[in-house]
Amino acid sequence: MAHYDFLIAGAGFAGAVCAEQLASRAGKTCLVVDRRSHIAGNAYDFYDSAGVLLHKYGPHYFRTNAQKIIDYLSRFTDWREVEYKILSWADGRYWQFPINLNTFEQWLGRPSSTEEMQAYLAQWRAGYESPQNSEEFILSRVGPLFYEKFFRHYTAKQWGMEAKELDASVCARIPIRTNRDDRFVSERFQALPTKGYTYLFEQILNHPLITVQLDTEFRDVAKQVTWDHLIYTGPIDDYFDYCFGRLPYRSLRFEPEIIDKEFFQPVVQVNYPNDYDFTRIVEIKHVTGQILPQTTIIREYPKACDSESEPYYPIPSPSARAAYSQYAELAERLSHVTFLGRLANYRYFNMDHVIALALSKADELVKRQGN
Repeated sequence: MAHYDFLIAGAGFAGAVCAEQLASRAGKTCLVVDRRSHIAGNAYDFYDSAGVLLHKYGPHYFRTNAQKIIDYLSRFTDWREVEYKILSWADGRYWQFPINLNTFEQWLGRPSSTEEMQAYLAQWRAGYESPQNSEEFILSRVGPLFYEKFFRHYTAKQWGMEAKELDASVCARIPIRTNRDDRFVSERFQALPTKGYTYLFEQILNHPLITVQLDTEFRDVAKQVTWDHLIYTGPIDDYFDYCFGRLPYRSLRFEPEIIDKEFFQPVVQVNYPNDYDFTRIVEIKHVTGQILPQTTIIREYPKACDSESEPYYPIPSPSARAAYSQYAELAERLSHVTFLGRLANYRYFNMDHVIALALSKADELVKRQGN
């Protein structure tokens, strides 16, 4: 049987970054396996029949404030710096979103100022000093009018739960501004890999000590090779054979459509909080910079996650955290296994957070190896 220093289950950011660091810094052999037919995990992108570079599993808007992450990834890619702009479709019109002074002026129907917006918000806000859930958080920031227009129904569609059933952190991720900053996110570095995410992963994994096997189930390869340490990035409940039951996840269905025009909508993403079954339409061509006569849009339909569905989002609720804690206790007892990533740690991570975790964990493993 072939032997590897590290078996890595999952070829997304967590697995790929760990493999690269262990191979290049410590000279360790790494076998990276993935049950999908491609590398890059949910960041995977590809060219469709119209020639449009698509993000297969939803838009991946890379952003970070960490220079260490920028420097690391820049070893493997050039960047196309962009600003992600989105709108929200409500009451038959486009609204600036996330909420900012421009949104307030749209509602007011005339020019305004930061001071006036702040005064209105002070009147509207509910008095939750320490919001306990997402509903309380938004009501404490903008009051019921904008909560109903932009958040309540979108959240219910996205999560299959009311905002009051979800942690405050869910809606806290969305900025609310009283200036004219209309960017979707606030990080100082906002960019996409010039040649796409898949190309970036090809460069990260391009090392003679790294072997990649696709279309491979972790459990199958575990019977065919030996290894010293396992890095597992899949669902933690799956690893333990669901001994405490399945953890709740939210899944998605993606509906692509090629449109015979240069662009379909004004910006890369339009949210649909109150109309239709889908939550958003993404037209990634707005930020990839492609010049093509056709475009492709993708409608996203949230759905419950079952045994046949792809788990995308851990459910950020108290009951789900309690269920995960049982698996986390089992994981802590396994010194030869590292659980890493959104599914393995049952936590919503942005890409830069996953990369930072992978770099930190790889550094720990390198030092443990005495290198």
